[in-house]
Amino acid sequence: MTATDSPVSAAPGTFTSHDPRTGDVVGTYPEHDAAAVEAAVARAAEAAQWWGDLGFAGRAPYLRRWRRELVRRIDTIAEIVRAETGKPLEDAELELVLAIDHLDWATRNAEKVLGRRRVRSGVLMANQAATLAYAPLGVVGVIGPWNYPVFTPMGSVAYALAAGNAVVFKPSELTPGVGIALADSLAEIVEGRTLFQVVTGHGETGAALCRAPGIAKIAFTGSAATGRRVMAACAERLTPVLMECGGKDALIVAPDADLEAAADAAVWGGMSNAGQTCVGVERVYVVEEVAEEFTRRVVAKAERLRAGGDPGAAFGPMTLPAQVDVVRRHVEDALAKGGEAVVGGPESVRAPFVDPVVLVDVPEDSCAVTEETFGPVLVVNTVADVDEAIARANATPYGLGAAVFSKSQGEEIAARLRCGMVAINGVVSFAGIPSLPFGGVGESGFGRIHGADGLREFARPQAVARQRFALPVPVTSFTRTRRGFGLVVGLARLLWGR
Repeated sequence: MTATDSPVSAAPGTFTSHDPRTGDVVGTYPEHDAAAVEAAVARAAEAAQWWGDLGFAGRAPYLRRWRRELVRRIDTIAEIVRAETGKPLEDAELELVLAIDHLDWATRNAEKVLGRRRVRSGVLMANQAATLAYAPLGVVGVIGPWNYPVFTPMGSVAYALAAGNAVVFKPSELTPGVGIALADSLAEIVEGRTLFQVVTGHGETGAALCRAPGIAKIAFTGSAATGRRVMAACAERLTPVLMECGGKDALIVAPDADLEAAADAAVWGGMSNAGQTCVGVERVYVVEEVAEEFTRRVVAKAERLRAGGDPGAAFGPMTLPAQVDVVRRHVEDALAKGGEAVVGGPESVRAPFVDPVVLVDVPEDSCAVTEETFGPVLVVNTVADVDEAIARANATPYGLGAAVFSKSQGEEIAARLRCGMVAINGVVSFAGIPSLPFGGVGESGFGRIHGADGLREFARPQAVARQRFALPVPVTSFTRTRRGFGLVVGLARLLWGR
């Protein structure tokens, strides 16, 4: 059986996950219905109470033990990732290492970011002691993707747990085994409490999680189209959402760029994980005076790569079989509209694999430029100058990440880009830095995971004002007099009227 054949029928109420390289069944899992999801959320609510009551100091030892357990299980979980996604083992291991780093950061910084702290009361309220703290939300629902089934959802799971919440995780139906392996790694550490549960299934299971009573927030990663459906389901209960909905990220190559480094980054950013990276490089805008040399280097590097399921392959298959057709359509449309394939072409699409494709001079109205390809296809377009590169990079409804290569203008160019994250003289580096928030604007979604902002996403701010002494002039009382209140107005004029 190949990955494009019909899947093996599962027993009623179950479904199977498959190795996209071969089509072989990896595992069989329950199709959780609304009743099962609601029961999981109810169990999570009990665990959330226990977990929240522990406080930061009480939770940290459990999270540190989980970190150590994940390290111990790197090989085991990486093999599950490899089986369900088809990606090379080293890429699966990299996911786990990055996720563990984020878990460590969230554990160490949760109290500093979310713990109660004093804030200034201001001159007019000098008699008040003001404090701010962030309390756990309760039960957080996480809906994860298949392309990075460890790293991406752990950006929500780890931070939500560090903030004091319980989590119910709905992994992609393509990678349910990865989600279960992550939850199992924590289960014994928290002595069997239902702190981190997994519900498996297709879209109906995700919709049930969005609608479940007791869900305090949903963190979603996926397409903008699915994100809209998630938001609609959450709106029924006014459940807040965090949305990470993909991108069409651009890389800008300035005249003073290190062309060898820029070419290497463009090929890695566009081809690694078979191009199935939301912050991967899909568009390159290179200033014309260095375009020929840059493109030559990109071609030389891309031509050496090959997709496959064997250890010698640079990257694996399309994990989602339907994505093959998207890639084919984008390549054919780019060529039909006047673009040129300098590496590969339509013949590179050989389901379930797609070999590297590099397209040049692709019109900006081609779907290879306007839509998320999510495959190993790199569009390299020449521009007159950096200003044109910035304009084209921003001419998209997406706004997730970007990359800039320049020895002297990197920060200036980055500041003009409409997106959530920018890597200067590198690609995707921001995702590996736990202290930096990750998220986008526009069609790429809203809200942030990672960093202090990521911790705050899974907590509710609580402001407290405590009167230390009474003011000589009553302000918030019916006993105030016009003469006394005039002193307050006079003070305002003195402080802020100049």
